[in-house]
Amino acid sequence: MINNFVFEPDLASKTIHISREFNAPIEKVWKAWTEPALIEKWIAPKPWTAETKIMDFTVGGIWLYAMVSPEGQKHWACIEFTAIEKGSSISSINMFSDEDGNTAADGAKSYTETTFSSINSNKTKVDVVKTFTDEATIRMFAERGFKEGTIMGYNQLDELLASE
Repeated sequence: MINNFVFEPDLASKTIHISREFNAPIEKVWKAWTEPALIEKWIAPKPWTAETKIMDFTVGGIWLYAMVSPEGQKHWACIEFTAIEKGSSISSINMFSDEDGNTAADGAKSYTETTFSSINSNKTKVDVVKTFTDEATIRMFAERGFKEGTIMGYNQLDELLASE
């Protein structure tokens, strides 16, 4: 399958554009993107796993989760949903946090716009634009494995979509 993966960091505008096609209808991709039991199956690049503490998928709600290393070390993050258009888009503020959702000391944030588009009713294109608040954070994401982790997660999502 050709998945037309795009990963384009723009350091000047502090954005990363990610685009990917999935061989599944939009309803199935949306569900895998919004239900914690399904998200946990694909979002963490193996051998890491994801663990949800809170998922309130409503405007103003949060997803508080940890990326868990094979040794059990947890790296927490909190996503606050700022806009949701069911089946078509999600806007959010993303922050590193502690296990209670308190923002990390450095306060780095990113803003994410995710859109879902149907292609011929049996494929879905997902476009993600991440906008960062500072240059150091975008450099970390653009240069230290985020692209590779995203590819791994999306490949795992392909496997999940094929098995559901």
